[in-house]
Amino acid sequence: MLGPTRVLLAESSTPGDSIRFNIPTNSLDINDNMKALDLAMSTPNPINSWTKQQIHEIYNTPLMELVYQAQVQHRKFHNPQEVQLCTLLSIKTGGCTEDCKYCAQSSRYDTGTKAEKMINVDLVMEKAREAKMNGSTRFCMGAAWRDMTGRKSGLKKISEMVSRINNELNMETCVTLGMVDQKQAADLASAGLTAYNHNIDTSREHYPSVISTRTFDDRLETIKNVQDAGISACTGGILGLGETPDDHVSFLYTLATMEKHPESLPINRLVPIKGTPMESELSELPKDSSRKLKFEHILKTIATARLIMPESIIRLAAGRYTMKEHEQFLCFMSGCNAIFTGEKMLTTMCNGWDEDITMLNKWGLRPMKSFRKSKLQPSEVSKTESPLQLFDAQKTI
Repeated sequence: MLGPTRVLLAESSTPGDSIRFNIPTNSLDINDNMKALDLAMSTPNPINSWTKQQIHEIYNTPLMELVYQAQVQHRKFHNPQEVQLCTLLSIKTGGCTEDCKYCAQSSRYDTGTKAEKMINVDLVMEKAREAKMNGSTRFCMGAAWRDMTGRKSGLKKISEMVSRINNELNMETCVTLGMVDQKQAADLASAGLTAYNHNIDTSREHYPSVISTRTFDDRLETIKNVQDAGISACTGGILGLGETPDDHVSFLYTLATMEKHPESLPINRLVPIKGTPMESELSELPKDSSRKLKFEHILKTIATARLIMPESIIRLAAGRYTMKEHEQFLCFMSGCNAIFTGEKMLTTMCNGWDEDITMLNKWGLRPMKSFRKSKLQPSEVSKTESPLQLFDAQKTI
């Protein structure tokens, strides 16, 4: 018997007609010879065997066609009227020993960010309740640590935060705590953690220019540890670190060839922080440098990610407040379906709840429900409730 098939269309001798061919999806000859964009658009399931050349081909598709195809892909795998609202809280700020050149929380740089102790569980619950009242369905907590080695009491407190937020508020939880080993990941899974954020930041090639205290493979190991523990991986990167478009392709290649694609993929636009080496380096780049990030590169990265990792939630993360509304709109048209919203990110500004709800209502979007187990289809979208009613109902819970 033949395995799963792919439908291909070919023009017939009669104008306007087409011929349908059922081709096995495991046919290597077809996969090798198809254009990369056609392959992305025709596969019923995510592919983990992308090559850099294929991703490069998709990334360099003319922008209008790229965005259009990404939106078509998005509607195949996601409800186009839903957006995941996430709120991020720094539960332990500053004092990190790492040398990430962009980070205000590194103890190596004079950025005005002071090291603080971890905040208590009651305050975290208060912030989580506020986030839920404003429509957020995933609550994320970040601690400025290199890793969790020797932090048993901290892990115990964080596990309590996770359990209480899940059980008392029925919200999804995500944490970012630096590197974790298999045992620590298992402990977080036992607490009910939904997702673990650990970004790869940039391409493997550009990574050594940004960070020296943790290797690229260290990051991949943590991602594997959390996935093996049954926790969803939230992993993406930062655009604007002095990388080139080729680095965007390589960055996407690493994510798209993981055994399991990221459950969620945050795309951050760098906010240069005064006092960090990255802010100084970027300020010295010539205006016409290929290492200067252009907005079209953000769109190309998002759209390509949507095409090659169709089931992943793509989150417009830090730096969104620097974008005008029409720029955010284009990011959503390219495949984004999640945002951070609330008072602030870890150390940078964030678009506020009221501002975001007004914008999303205008676009006809509504909050994605917590603990979504599978992709939703457009046919499941309610035809009777307006987005405004849904946001208002969410805020009264």
